[in-house]
Amino acid sequence: MNVEQARFNMIEQQIRPWDVLDASVLQLLSLVRREDFVPASLRALAFMDTELPLGGGRLALAPRVEARLLQELRVQPTDRVLELGTGTGYLTALLAHQAKEVLSLEPSTELAEAARARLRRLGLSRVEVRVAEGLDAGCPSEGPFDAIVATGSLALLPETLKAQVREGGRILLVEGHEPMMRAVLWQRQGDQWSRSERFDIVLPRLAGTTPKPEFAF
Repeated sequence: MNVEQARFNMIEQQIRPWDVLDASVLQLLSLVRREDFVPASLRALAFMDTELPLGGGRLALAPRVEARLLQELRVQPTDRVLELGTGTGYLTALLAHQAKEVLSLEPSTELAEAARARLRRLGLSRVEVRVAEGLDAGCPSEGPFDAIVATGSLALLPETLKAQVREGGRILLVEGHEPMMRAVLWQRQGDQWSRSERFDIVLPRLAGTTPKPEFAF
């Protein structure tokens, strides 16, 4: 496989047509080697427009989804970012290239250790991967953050996450129930929050959370 051609095709045929047009994001996708964040047995699929199995029911997001999340979050060089669900660590690495500091929470010890090793090999020192459960609670002891992003879906935005965002900050997550979910960007303005629906996407529920009943009787 011509890796660089496959990377170019991923960006030009999958990611750019999905309205990912931010030049800084596209440049990062060229520089951060996605194949280094895919299990060895699946490396040939690293540039495919598909989710990849990570074991334990976990999936790596499709490249266009990770790229779109990165673009919508609009990370600034001064930002402290909280990522909920490390997975392979690929989105974590992209965030770490743009932010001042990234804290990523991951419920799987195995995935967390593998992601840490990948990030160390890249020399990314401004990122920490921490094993944690209850990801929808965030990490109150480390807040406030400028931006929070979740790599899995939630029915609604938890109030606990709002309390961990500083003035002017934002939260990006996929909300709703199958088959209707949307990526939503929440922005804090004083004590008020604005809500902006960005794009339609269905994702598995955020790992490390306790499913809540869909209906009450």
